[in-house]
Amino acid sequence: MPDPTRRNVLSIEGLQSKPMIKAFIPSNLPLEERTVGQILARQADRFADKNFIETTSGDCISYRDMHMRSNQFAQGTAAFGIEYQEPVLVMLPDTIDYVTVWCGLAKRGAIEVPINLAYRKSILERLCNDSTAKKIIIDHQYVDRLEEIADDLEHLDCVILYAEDRNLDPPCTLPPRLTQTCRVARFNDLFSDTKTNFEPAPQYSDLVGIMYTSGTTGASKGVSTTHSHSFCYADGAAEIFDLSEEDRFYTAGLPLFHLAGQWAVCYASMIYGATVVLRKGYRNDYFWSDVAEHNCTVVFLLGAIANFLWQQPRLPEDSKTPLKKVGMFPVMKEHEEFCNRFGVEISTGYGSTESPCPVIHHFDEPLPNNQCVGFPTGRYDVKILDENDQACATGMVGEICTRPRAPWEIMLNYWRQPEYTAQVFRNLWYHTGDAGYQDDQGRLYFVDRLTDSMRRRGENISSMEVEDEINQHPDVLECAVFPVWAENSEQEVMVVITPQPGVTLEPEELIQFLDQRMAYFMIPRYIEFADAIPKTPTGKMEKYKLRTVGISSNTWDRVAAGIKLSR
Repeated sequence: MPDPTRRNVLSIEGLQSKPMIKAFIPSNLPLEERTVGQILARQADRFADKNFIETTSGDCISYRDMHMRSNQFAQGTAAFGIEYQEPVLVMLPDTIDYVTVWCGLAKRGAIEVPINLAYRKSILERLCNDSTAKKIIIDHQYVDRLEEIADDLEHLDCVILYAEDRNLDPPCTLPPRLTQTCRVARFNDLFSDTKTNFEPAPQYSDLVGIMYTSGTTGASKGVSTTHSHSFCYADGAAEIFDLSEEDRFYTAGLPLFHLAGQWAVCYASMIYGATVVLRKGYRNDYFWSDVAEHNCTVVFLLGAIANFLWQQPRLPEDSKTPLKKVGMFPVMKEHEEFCNRFGVEISTGYGSTESPCPVIHHFDEPLPNNQCVGFPTGRYDVKILDENDQACATGMVGEICTRPRAPWEIMLNYWRQPEYTAQVFRNLWYHTGDAGYQDDQGRLYFVDRLTDSMRRRGENISSMEVEDEINQHPDVLECAVFPVWAENSEQEVMVVITPQPGVTLEPEELIQFLDQRMAYFMIPRYIEFADAIPKTPTGKMEKYKLRTVGISSNTWDRVAAGIKLSR
């Protein structure tokens, strides 16, 4: 099978000037055309040999070739036995092949279930089982993680092995426990020689993905997303970034298993004909050189990454780059100085996996403070409601609630969780679990999470799942996990622990225990020990008291201790 990727050398001549950003014109695509396959087919006709994806390692693929190759994947997966609306687990590195998998599964009408590459042990097991997926497309370097949980996998019966290195042909064998329950195949087995569009094509109302997120409380939940929902997410992101076909969108290491990387960058670029510059993994050292070498005009910046860039030594050429547009989430306090120093404009917005982009701050709008996330777009109703779902007065903090004004523009449900779905959609509003308020002009301000879920450097974290792992340590009696705000405008994970009676638990020992069991980003940075955790008369932990105290002189800091985590 011919490989459509090829080397490409770029030039940055003539890109020092930074023109004013033009007014954004939304796509207004009819509902029945909002599928990945239809959009990619249309853009393949329009942009043909224009690069859709370029990697910083030198590979690239055009719109036409991505359309053809993902058609081959759709045809091949159907022949392989992947059924219509069948969930398929995907655990792959950030490559052009991953984009092919996403587009191809979408065209076939299957349901992508992305897996965070840091997941292991109980969290990986739970996601695999909850998704009910029978097949997984996985890079060979992660198969040992499946082997560790093989005895507890309830549905998986096929492992499809991938190798990023094209010169490496991994053995088509599995470790012993997986071999007992799963057949094995190679990634190339999923491709057909047929390049025509797959028929019957999925509809806008069909599921395209199950995206696991912390939700508003409890363990991670699968968000059932339709083709139309994913389109609305990407289209809203494109408005935040004011995307056009002239843009070159730098991923800055955002992983493709995240919606920010897959939909806010790649899908948004597809809808508007931009080119994606794909960097695998974030490194401060590469940021500006990537921007210059690949003529990047727009970037999605997590608040922590923006802070990293801000803290670098000032250079005379800071503002002399192709970069013009920065979407920043959340916006740092020094946003005005950031714009002046780097010669860029900043936009932001508010949304979630469940409810995409109901609020947007555009480049040309004033930003009163860094909590402001913009105005409602008009695509969704947005209200601040109290605990009884009554509207809050202007300026009063309550729960941010949303609902779409058109069908198929919000999540379908939480996968296999009808009761929780009903709870968050009570009184015909989607309850986000976020606290915020609106000013007298209608701007929305995000204040904090109302619940114990957290967001650290783009990763959603369930406090319940972190507590479950910590409580597995034999010296822990109980614990309470909650977010604290760190110096870089991002949340960090903190835990207060009550040890077993008569036991002394060292923080370093706990970190070593967790490092073998958890995703690195979930492991607490801050640890404090207490004789007891405050509770209500009915025994419920009063975490708000712990959050109010936050970091104290008795708090142990993993970063200050110089402890490195496995990745």
